Order: sequence, then C-alpha cells, then structure tokens
Amino acid sequence: MKIELPNQDFRYVTENSKECDKETAFVKTTQNENYVEDAKANNAHSIIEIKDIASLFGLDKIKIVGITGTNGKTTTASAIYSFLLDLDYKVAMQGTRGFFMNDEVVEGKSLTTPSVLNTYRHIYQAVEAGCEYFIMEVSSHAIVQKRIDGIEFELKILTNITQDHLDYHKTLGEYISVKNSFFQDDGKKLINKDEDKASFNIKNTFTYGIENPATYKLMAYSLNDASSGIIQHFQKVVPFTSSLHGFFNLYNLMASISAVDILTDKKLEDIVEVVDNFAGVSGRMEQVCELPNVIVDFAHTPDGMAQVLNALKEKELLVVFGAGGDRDKEKRPLMGKIAVTLAKKVYITSDNPRNEDPEAIIDDILKGIVDKTDVVVELNRKKAIEMALDEQEDDEVVVILGKGDESYQIIYDRKLPFDDREVVRELLNLNS
Repeated sequence: MKIELPNQDFRYVTENSKECDKETAFVKTTQNENYVEDAKANNAHSIIEIKDIASLFGLDKIKIVGITGTNGKTTTASAIYSFLLDLDYKVAMQGTRGFFMNDEVVEGKSLTTPSVLNTYRHIYQAVEAGCEYFIMEVSSHAIVQKRIDGIEFELKILTNITQDHLDYHKTLGEYISVKNSFFQDDGKKLINKDEDKASFNIKNTFTYGIENPATYKLMAYSLNDASSGIIQHFQKVVPFTSSLHGFFNLYNLMASISAVDILTDKKLEDIVEVVDNFAGVSGRMEQVCELPNVIVDFAHTPDGMAQVLNALKEKELLVVFGAGGDRDKEKRPLMGKIAVTLAKKVYITSDNPRNEDPEAIIDDILKGIVDKTDVVVELNRKKAIEMALDEQEDDEVVVILGKGDESYQIIYDRKLPFDDREVVRELLNLNS
C-alpha cells in the first residue's frame, strides 16, 4: 500500500519493496529490512528509516495512548475512547475491532496492532480529522516486531499478564518479559497494581488497583445489577456506576477512568458521570438472549475463561468452548480444567482449527480433565451449541466462549461464515 505525503522530495512511501519506483520511498522496518536490495532494484526513490518520518505523519501533534496486557485491551481502549468522546474530545481508536474516529467506523477488524506504517497512516488521518487523542491496543507480537517504532506515547497502560501466545514467545517468562519491556522508559505509565508479574520503571508511574494500595484505589464495589464502585484518588472519593458485568470489568473500568483523569484536565467527578454511557464491547460478555439466558464471550485464555465464568458463578453454567489451532498448546489443558471446575456441564468443540486437526486440539483440552462425567465432545460447533441449548433448564446459563463477535471460523486457510450469536438466534428462532 502506497501512502501519499505532500511537500516531500518523494511523492509516496511504502513498506512493500515491489511498490517502489522513482516517486516512491521505501520505509525500512524490522519486518522488511531484508527487502532493501529489492526496493533498490525497483528504483526506489530512497530508503528511509521509519522513525525518521514520524513527524511527517503528525505523530507529534496528537496524544497517543498504548494499552497492552493479555486480557482487557479491547474493552479498556473502547471505554477510554467512549469516555473521551462523551467529554467532548475528538478521538481515534485503533485495535482488534478496527479503526474508529469520532464515533465513526473507518476500517473494519484487522490485526490488534497493524504494521507500523499503517499505524502511522491512521495517526495521520486522526490528526487531519482534528483528533486530540489516538487510543491503540499494543500486542506482544507488535512489541517484539517493533511495530510501534518511532511512536512517542503520552500514556502506556498495563491491564494484566497471564498465559497466552506461547506458540510465539515459547515460554511464559519470555512473554512476561516482552510485556514488561513496554514499560521501561521514563514516560507516563498506568499499571495494574494487583498484577504481581508487572515490572516497570517507577518514574512517571501511576497505578490502579482493588486489592493493593494504588494511585487510583477501588475502595468498595458492588456487582449486583451490573457494577458500581467508589474510587479514591488521594483526598478525592468518587462513586461510579456501569452497565458492565463481572469483577474483571472493574479493572477495565478503573484503568479507563484513571487514564482519562491523567490525560485530561477534567474533574474526576465529571469523568465518572459518563461511565454509565459505555455499554461495553460486542462479543464481550454479550447477552444474546435473556430467556433462555445465553452469553457469548471472546475469552480464549485460561485466565480469561476463569474471569468470565467466575463472573457468573451464582448460576448453573453450560459452557461451550474449544481452542484455536496453530496457537499456544500449553494453555489447552488448563482451559479444560477451568471449564469443568466452574461449569455444571462442558461441551468441547472446534474453535478456529486453522491447519491443526480439531480432534488433536480437543485431545489436548481433555488432558486437563480428570473426571469427564459432565463433558461432551462434539466437533461440529453448531451442533455443540444446539446440544447445550436443548439441555438448558430453568435459570441455567449457556456460555459460549472463544470467538466473541467473530463472524467466521478459520479452517485451514479459509474463513467460513460462522457467528456464535447468529447461530444461537437461528437455533432459537429469534430472527423471525
């Protein structure tokens, strides 16, 4: 993809060596540095380091917020985006759900953190649209692959660190180290004080927490009929209410409220007034149907599953889930163990098997389950959902995990139409 930049010796920049010509400069990044000679062979106007063109994209004209963590990135980013918009700021957001500006969808879903030049392009669009803030999710892959090179963050946020992506990072220690490497500079940081695996440069660090003393401390909370809480920030004590469910969302809300307080000159009392306007993220603790009660969630890690199921622990749960193929295999038995511990009955099925044998993935999950009395294996995801719905009684809750608002199922290299929510609506005749 070529990007046109006005008032330069070159007309375009690109990350793709094949797109180079005498008007197009090649932007060298960690991902494409082996293609420099190919770019020269294609008569590239010049070879440019990514960090050297940051100012051309207006990165110095907007406040950039980066959020990383195993779980909660999307909800926290979306909440900050929502709060700032409701407080009358112009804001852009980039992440798993796509690219948004000023409450409009600009681009659909893509990578959590796109290529560095694509992020630069989004920032440029945000600056041109008059945005004051650019909120972005930062994945562990992006940190390793330097897809955030040249970006000066106004604030960096850590949600949590639990097991994920060990197919890429190899060990949990390496994964933890990568996440923490994001917080070693002197810039402003907002850290979850209850995350004991967090390691950071204490300079310019703010913290939020529920269990431990923190800059922003949740003094009390209630999870009846969604959630509410009381925040203490030094001498200020401020209550808030939210439509979000689950203890884990208290952390996402604390991170979001704290971030907006750090980023703006708004009073904390004014910030909490807009919290209840945020209805959450599609596919995250999304109630597809009230009677019967069916909930869909994106949770695809052991910790994510535990958070969602514990949030519903007052109910009898029928849980449908699988695990993604070509991804961290070590988490699969842990997911199985958590499911049978917290659910009345478990339906293990296919997720996005990609290039793996779905039966082999399920075998990995089953290794974590000793007593399989209340476990059903059904490879066909639609049939597994149907079985759970057919067997659901009274006030039991069917919880479908792993894919959230994804509208496809990845089998080999094909994306086949499949949306857990639409499947539920079809099976319950809710679309008629």
